Amino acid sequence: MHELVRASPLATLVTHPSSGLNANHIPLHLSESPAPYGTLQGHIARANPLFGEMAGGIEALAIFHGPQAYITPSWYATKSETGRVVPTWNYAVVHAYGVLRAVDNPAWLREQLNALTHHNEASFPEPWSVSDAPPDHTERIMTAIVGIEMVIAKLLGKWKISQNQPARNQTRVIAGLRARGVPESEAMADLVEAGTKTAD
Repeated sequence: MHELVRASPLATLVTHPSSGLNANHIPLHLSESPAPYGTLQGHIARANPLFGEMAGGIEALAIFHGPQAYITPSWYATKSETGRVVPTWNYAVVHAYGVLRAVDNPAWLREQLNALTHHNEASFPEPWSVSDAPPDHTERIMTAIVGIEMVIAKLLGKWKISQNQPARNQTRVIAGLRARGVPESEAMADLVEAGTKTAD
């Protein structure tokens, strides 16, 4: 689950303040501590209504979406055998629950910005860092944002990756996904294939 969170850090952050259900889409960085689930950290604009809703902390759900793909029953070997097949959707998601709080601390915020940037820039040949920007520009940006943090109290994951299908259907699903030539379908094919090896 931690691996999926790190690979797909853009969270759908759901809260339920007195004004009603709300959802924000925010990249969150996962810190390993405290055990067992860790802490999610990020930042939002001070102008975001979420900032005002967090006074004293607010219960939140962060949803992280991994690969997903439509699965046509035409791929199943059992289609020609019984016809008892239907379309479905494969996906991998993680739900993280906890109390979301604001962290209005410039030193904390700078450390969080550095960690988030380092994580997301690591795969680039010439990684950008916060220190590459002019200091006055960085300071101006930092006054307009505030940190957010959620110690994860509960972590749930769901992988629907054709594990309910017989091996011959899984093999055809993997081939069908790869034939589509779409990166997300390729990623789902990798998950289905990894799942079949785990099952073995």
